[in-house]
Amino acid sequence: MLSERTAAIVDGRPARRAAAVDSGAVRLSAKQARTEDGTTSSLGKRKARLAALGEEYSSGDTKATVNSTRIQGNRATVQVTETTLLRYKKLRGDEPATTGFQAHHELTLARTSGGKWELTGVRSTDDGPVAINAPAAPAVTTADALPSATRAAITKPATPQNKPPGTAGYDYKAMAAYTEKYWKDYNPAYRKFNDAGGDCTNFVSQALKAGGWKHQPGSYDDYRNWWYDSSYQSLSWVGVNEWSWFTLHHKRATNLSNVYHMGVGDVMQMDFDRDGSKDHSMMVTYRSASGVPYLTYHSVNTYRKSVASIIASYPNSLYYAYRI
Repeated sequence: MLSERTAAIVDGRPARRAAAVDSGAVRLSAKQARTEDGTTSSLGKRKARLAALGEEYSSGDTKATVNSTRIQGNRATVQVTETTLLRYKKLRGDEPATTGFQAHHELTLARTSGGKWELTGVRSTDDGPVAINAPAAPAVTTADALPSATRAAITKPATPQNKPPGTAGYDYKAMAAYTEKYWKDYNPAYRKFNDAGGDCTNFVSQALKAGGWKHQPGSYDDYRNWWYDSSYQSLSWVGVNEWSWFTLHHKRATNLSNVYHMGVGDVMQMDFDRDGSKDHSMMVTYRSASGVPYLTYHSVNTYRKSVASIIASYPNSLYYAYRI
């Protein structure tokens, strides 16, 4: 099923469903089969939006690892890690070779009267943007609040804007290298926050520190402070909105008018439901010659995902771009 979702967004590979007929095989329930039909249809539309933004994939490979299984009577819950690698189709010639992600799913299964198991539900257990082959959550319509940061446009400009020389003491290559080193194999020197609202901003903070950001000591709950130690950390180290407030207050970054203006080491944040509270942070670790930023982040653990593919998945979200 996960491979079929990947097939739906890969150029030249139409999605198809393989029926489970062998004894002992797990098949989709009728309801889940209808859900997956809707999912592959929506992914086909995402693929078209992505193509309109100048991006396609030439191949994809999805593998699933079962982490745990719990059976209670005729019900089962299975925790699965999906690892997907996609190869960029060279439309412009300056794309990186691949993008990849690890996503975590909880599968629910039911045993039928005939003794066979049916997959009855799939739920993502990750925070952050959905994987490129996953259905998007339903949009939430809310009043458009005024956030503290300035929103960025998501239309690709006709002329790419190069990143100006860096701030003295900041090493953008080191930020990107750190992020790409630990995108799926976490640095054991830091605590994880996947089960406490997401690890995305914690990961961005680590990369910024690796690139030269200095601690700002003080009370942990004052957004004007930014620090991490062996026992605790400031809210601005791990909180999406608090990080933004700290960063803009101390002028460690300025907001960009367009997400395509971002360069290596810059940060993008998203407000998925447009409620004025930002939900996710990620860092640019590659920028193509034609001006497309590629982002790497935690929750879902993702490597070099183009800003175009994020926009194609979340065309109605609010975006904030930070020039570090």
